[in-house]
Amino acid sequence: MSGDASFQSRMDQIYRSESGKVLASLIRLIGDMDVAEDALHDAFTAAIKTWPQSSIPENPAAWLITTGKFKAIDVLRRRSRRHMLEPELQRRLDEIESANHSFAEQDIQDDRLRLIFTCCHPAIDPDIQIPLTLREVCGLTTEEIASAFLTSRSTMAQRIVRGKKKIQEARIPFSIPSTAELPERLDSVLAVVYLVFNEGYSASAGQCAIRFELCSEAIRLARAILSLLPEPEVMGLLALMLLHESRRSARLDDAGDIVLLEDQDRSRWDQELIAEGRQWVERAMKLGGVGHYTLQAAISCVHADASSAAQTDWNQIVLLYGLLFRLRPTPVVELNQAVAIAMRDGPEAGLTRIDALLQRGQLQDYHLAHSARGELLRRNGRFEQAAQAFELALGLARQEPERRLLQRKLRMVESSSGVKRA
Repeated sequence: MSGDASFQSRMDQIYRSESGKVLASLIRLIGDMDVAEDALHDAFTAAIKTWPQSSIPENPAAWLITTGKFKAIDVLRRRSRRHMLEPELQRRLDEIESANHSFAEQDIQDDRLRLIFTCCHPAIDPDIQIPLTLREVCGLTTEEIASAFLTSRSTMAQRIVRGKKKIQEARIPFSIPSTAELPERLDSVLAVVYLVFNEGYSASAGQCAIRFELCSEAIRLARAILSLLPEPEVMGLLALMLLHESRRSARLDDAGDIVLLEDQDRSRWDQELIAEGRQWVERAMKLGGVGHYTLQAAISCVHADASSAAQTDWNQIVLLYGLLFRLRPTPVVELNQAVAIAMRDGPEAGLTRIDALLQRGQLQDYHLAHSARGELLRRNGRFEQAAQAFELALGLARQEPERRLLQRKLRMVESSSGVKRA
């Protein structure tokens, strides 16, 4: 690998791992999301010019924040209200000088949590605050957020723009709310953390199925929130993520292809994470007020208790999904329950429910619905229809490992039916 290629690879890695933290710090110190975003890009541009000569600093995030803040001040100075802004600029410069003396890593991480709580301000519509936080604070792309909300990129982009405008117009302060104000923001904050984890657990697009750094960051944030608010649903969310994370090493084969839950080598599941997750589920249930995260974690516990898919207590999972649907009557929960019913009662029982979902016009663009339907059709010996369902799923999937999995399934049903599709 050449020196230039090596440097570019290192810069790409720094951008992936540090840009979210740097942006969070810049937003807090500058108080303007748009200026902070410009400053972030200016700082990385400066780093690309400077670091090849001076070497990459020991703490690149601190360097980027320092540079970004001065870049932002330059932008503000160039604005027409220079004389009016001068005292404010001086105040911010003083803050920069002070902050430059203490750039511990923990300070930067705290900035992200502070901004998550800030962006989940009750004055902002929940339909906007969560996407806005995912985009501006957690670093997810508009496409990734749109995928999480099962909507289009353009619709999501409009929501985010409205959210930023609302923050500016309402002059919402970029400071962590008081302890008394945290509970009313908790639901949105937990939703943000869970969506970050989900994007890491199963990437919405790209070459990799799993983005480990997002999973780790979501778990870190959940632990930090738990230290502030030891509420049952915080425990439930942490448990859910730990139990999912416990399967990490078994979810992909050596080629990076997906290994389905029923085919995974369960001896590779991380027993320490399972034990901790189970502990948090039990504590959440003892405290009462069980919510949807705790119920999902309880479902994961049932999977963790089974030595194989065949030994899984599917009846218990169906019952838990029933309770979950009462709390969260979403089509995705209904789809998951249909799959569990199929595992308990046979493919036809699950197919009936999935077909009803699709006939209502729900999840038509959700590739996992067509993939699940194709699998149940295959198990029922309806290979031609299974191939059609897998083709639909393949047309909607944007993650390469998922596409390879669907292509394998498609070849399997073609082989079984003896029919080669065009």
